[in-house]
Amino acid sequence: MNPQRGTATAAPGGARFTAAPERRKVTVRGVVQGVGFRPFVYALAGELGLSGHVANTGDGVVAEVEGGPEALAAFCGRISSDAPPLAVVQSVTHEPMALAGGRGFSIAESRGSGGTARTLVAPDTATCADCLAEMRDPADRRHRHPFITCTHCGPRFTIVTGLPYDRAHTTMERFPMCARCAREYADPRDRRFHAQPVACHDCGPRLRLHVPGGGEPPGTAGEGEPVAAARTLLAEGHVVAVKGLGGYHLACDASNPAAVRLLRERKARGDKPFAVMVRDLDDAERLVELDPVARGLLSGGRRPIVLLRRRTASADGTGADAGLTVAGEVAPRSADLGIMLPYTPLHHLLLGLPGDAPGPRALVMTSGNLGGEPIVTDDAEALERLAPLADAWLTHDRPIHVPCDDSVVRVTGGEQLPVRRSRGYAPFPVNLPVPVTPALAVGGDLKNTFCVGEGHHAWLSAHVGDMDDLATLTAFDGAQRQLRHITGVRPELLAADRHPGYRSAGWAGRNAEGRPVHRVQHHHAHIASVMAEHGLDGGDPVIGVAFDGTGYGDDASVWGGEFLLADYDGYRRLAHLSPVPLPGGDAAVRRPYRMALAHLYAAGIAWDHLLPCAAACPEDELKALAVQLERGLGCVPTSSMGRLFDAAASLAGVCHRSGYEAQAAMEFEAAAAMAHEDEGQRAARDWAFTLRVSAGETLTCDPAPVLAGIVANVRAGVPAGATATRFHRSVAALVLRVCRIARERHRLGTVALSGGVFANSLLSAACARLLREDGFTVLRHRLVPPNDGGLALGQLMIAARRDAPPPPARAAR
Repeated sequence: MNPQRGTATAAPGGARFTAAPERRKVTVRGVVQGVGFRPFVYALAGELGLSGHVANTGDGVVAEVEGGPEALAAFCGRISSDAPPLAVVQSVTHEPMALAGGRGFSIAESRGSGGTARTLVAPDTATCADCLAEMRDPADRRHRHPFITCTHCGPRFTIVTGLPYDRAHTTMERFPMCARCAREYADPRDRRFHAQPVACHDCGPRLRLHVPGGGEPPGTAGEGEPVAAARTLLAEGHVVAVKGLGGYHLACDASNPAAVRLLRERKARGDKPFAVMVRDLDDAERLVELDPVARGLLSGGRRPIVLLRRRTASADGTGADAGLTVAGEVAPRSADLGIMLPYTPLHHLLLGLPGDAPGPRALVMTSGNLGGEPIVTDDAEALERLAPLADAWLTHDRPIHVPCDDSVVRVTGGEQLPVRRSRGYAPFPVNLPVPVTPALAVGGDLKNTFCVGEGHHAWLSAHVGDMDDLATLTAFDGAQRQLRHITGVRPELLAADRHPGYRSAGWAGRNAEGRPVHRVQHHHAHIASVMAEHGLDGGDPVIGVAFDGTGYGDDASVWGGEFLLADYDGYRRLAHLSPVPLPGGDAAVRRPYRMALAHLYAAGIAWDHLLPCAAACPEDELKALAVQLERGLGCVPTSSMGRLFDAAASLAGVCHRSGYEAQAAMEFEAAAAMAHEDEGQRAARDWAFTLRVSAGETLTCDPAPVLAGIVANVRAGVPAGATATRFHRSVAALVLRVCRIARERHRLGTVALSGGVFANSLLSAACARLLREDGFTVLRHRLVPPNDGGLALGQLMIAARRDAPPPPARAAR
């Protein structure tokens, strides 16, 4: 009998046939390189008795497997269901091949793809428990090794220089493996099989502590170990620049007020809160309140900074444990503390292993840069640019190819709310509900993040920064080239914000090279962003609530308190805050008391010198401001909810000057979070915005009654925290009220909340609760930030939709 057709074997009751062997080419796409996928395939094939080979390619992991049909079917199923922990399998395809024969299964050399690369590079991942155990074991050859890693952890995205993901395409190429590391790297049964960053004490990389002048670090005479010397410097109150996965941090002892003040002054940080790194969850719980979601975020592989409510709300900001304190200067007037756990071996060593000499238990770890600039990654640049900021540099000789700042998240209503999506998340894509043309969306000018997309995937960059200087523009240019390279996207169109002065939009215009540049309205992009991440195909519009500080409006005014009827194809303005003058533009943003006075002027409320905002304004400026508002000089109108929060914060006496973006609004939220309302205050009705119908049935939402209520509270001596709480409730009530009207008019039941104001946890949670209780489906951000860090995703969806052929007509309902 032809063996290709099966063989007959004896069996009770007659003959049966054993199916002939088959051969298949199996292609696995997703995050499947650098995560131990090939050794997993090798072991799976061996278990199922299959022959063939597996290799990394530019398309993903490709295996050729030969054996019985049942074994092949099991292989194709389990390759997804049983994948390694860091792998993310997005698709498994297979096709028949001619039999090749042969015995056994092997791992072949990596090869490029014949066309466009479509593999996904894994994000950087925190040091795993197995590596930590080895690092802490005096008998292990990697005891205290500051670069210990395996296929389950360590740097990935930040060291990749090309595809496929092999050591030759990473910044580890310059470090030849010693014989013992090479044996581990080549053994499919070893945890370090093809772990591209694998190294040990013998083969590098190497740490170095640099102290200006070349002398011994203060207080470390005779000490030659860089980490121990750095810990001593930190304990003595010095600032140390520490090289991490995606760039340099500036570190100091978080319990030392003088050290924190020194770092804050050098970095010109103003009062913007610092993040704090602690050793473990136990120490974190001594400082902040933890729920299961927060615990998972802190201890998981991504290790973002998590903004969590302080365990105590004492004036000096100290923790509840007398043995672990955080200076009040770390996060002044904030109800939250940004906490993260160590995510590199070096971080663990810097905070101390069991048996180490005492050192700081909590470290301020802030980005190694001046405010707004991109994070520093290059060693020579670090010595120059961080020289005014640091006393010493704890560095190493493994280059960082891709800058990647720390990610920041909040926990709101038991859900993750991204604030900055970067290390640990980038470059993992967002799955798109509809396919898009190859495109590049350049995002906005604040918190810039750009996006490339093709088909059903959009890849967002790591956090770039504020596009207000040459260094950030240069970083943007390099980052977009690198992301296009590793994703293989060749953009056929570009998308940018409509604002005529945005530098990001200017970059798109200069680099169009004949391709169309679609200009997308700012708040439409916000709503499209949250729609996309929730998988909406755009067939039905949503009620979009877009609250932020600034966005270029269709009428050339500053929008930011918008209710839209929106899908990917377009939008209609349903309602907005009543426009008020923005006196002096950015001057009003930096000095919230100007915004408060402008709102009082628009509401017809007299400027009483007993009001905190009037008292905060110098007398000569107050007179000039009155003339400016009366004559409309330098007063662009704004409907911004962010500016209303600023005004309320100053009017209530919480914050009159902003040293960083959204400071007044953040401190107003903190005042509400820390407030203790009495029964009378809790029973007080929400202040109601006045709704008026303007042209085209658009509603304007007048905050005059709310402002009058705040003034009455101030005059009655009501604590600012109670006023802030009532203001938050009033804004949430406005959202419900307008959405009810939109539902009645347009028969819509889905509300999308987006814009930077919805990074406010209290407001976001209150709006979601009220809307859900009233029967609405509520979409909030969970994959990309609600602020401008998520803008590019919406730009991509809208621009690609404009360029796509029209969708088929929908059946009438």
